[in-house]
Amino acid sequence: MCVQDAEEMEGPDSDKKNSDSPKSWPLHCELLDSRTGNWEEGADEKSKSDSQPPSAIGTSNQSILMSSFPIESISEETISSEKKHNIESNFVPKLRSGDWSDIGGRNYMEDTHICIGDLAEKFGCSKLLDGEAVSFFGVFDGHGGKDASHFVRDHLPRVIVEDADFPLELEKVVVRSFRETDVAFAESCSVESGLSSGTTALTAMIFGRSLLVANAGDCRAVLSRRGIAVEMSRDHRPCCKMERKRIESLGGFVIDDYLNGQLGVTRALGDWHLEGMKGKGEGIGPLSSEPELNLRTLVKEDEFLIIGSDGIWDVFSSQNAVDFARRRLQEHNDVKLCCKQIVEEAMRRKADDNLTVVIVSFHLEPPPQLVVQRSKFRRSISAEGLQNLKCILEG
Repeated sequence: MCVQDAEEMEGPDSDKKNSDSPKSWPLHCELLDSRTGNWEEGADEKSKSDSQPPSAIGTSNQSILMSSFPIESISEETISSEKKHNIESNFVPKLRSGDWSDIGGRNYMEDTHICIGDLAEKFGCSKLLDGEAVSFFGVFDGHGGKDASHFVRDHLPRVIVEDADFPLELEKVVVRSFRETDVAFAESCSVESGLSSGTTALTAMIFGRSLLVANAGDCRAVLSRRGIAVEMSRDHRPCCKMERKRIESLGGFVIDDYLNGQLGVTRALGDWHLEGMKGKGEGIGPLSSEPELNLRTLVKEDEFLIIGSDGIWDVFSSQNAVDFARRRLQEHNDVKLCCKQIVEEAMRRKADDNLTVVIVSFHLEPPPQLVVQRSKFRRSISAEGLQNLKCILEG
């Protein structure tokens, strides 16, 4: 069993602002990746929060700056709208994280994960914007051995921090870092056994009120927004239509839902031993290490983020996981214990894979009880409908 301690992260005071500071991490966000099915249809949703510089992860006695709005007209509607925008833009996430993992039904543990409260401080880097901290969370699901997953866990965060554009152009930095880490793994392997392993990778970075999820593979990140599951990533599997189209355009093929008849995912780091899958430098192959990104501005209604390896999602739907986590957090508000309970429930449901869960809560308080709105209309069945139902039941 691989267990790490839960941690509560607090950053510097949110009042430390500098008008001459470099360009801030963007708060006007939109989903950056296209989706399939219902996921595709919902991907056009845009975050409508104001473009105020992000507040840091803070304590309860922080002072919060109010946004200024242009004077349009004096009316109750305008005042109400301004108050709503002020409330949304003043939300300051207070991060708590927990994690739990288990070997599950496998003979070897190939999953691994990481939780870093302050990425720059962890690696002795002073490249911060207005004293803001960048928190980093990741789940890495290895296959063919643990070499690739452990290498990516240990090197990817450092590669991100040491990039010259960190943290001003974080999206570009993350994509570039995934690729560089993948190539570095191939170059560092001196034995065939190491080269024969691969790993999927899902990372979540939180900077002020911005959440950036990067995914390559079939781990999944799900956001709870007032109890509604919002998928922040897309599973990269050969059955996905968009992935299949990309694969075929690069000379690959899918047989029995396996990439080139060999691999059950279409994006991963490592797997350099598979011929015709990928190439170094400018080489492009059907197996991609490039992550898909999803950028979102957090609001008060966002409760927590669940990151899980694919073994979790084999037995939990996204909404089921959110419902399960909310109930447990309402009972004890212990994020680490909640992760443990999700893993135990997955094993009870006969999950046969390695199991890893990381939960990042954005509030110190437990999720609120949801009030079910009663319909304004009485629902009744007509006499004809009642007779038809009776006939059906009586055969």
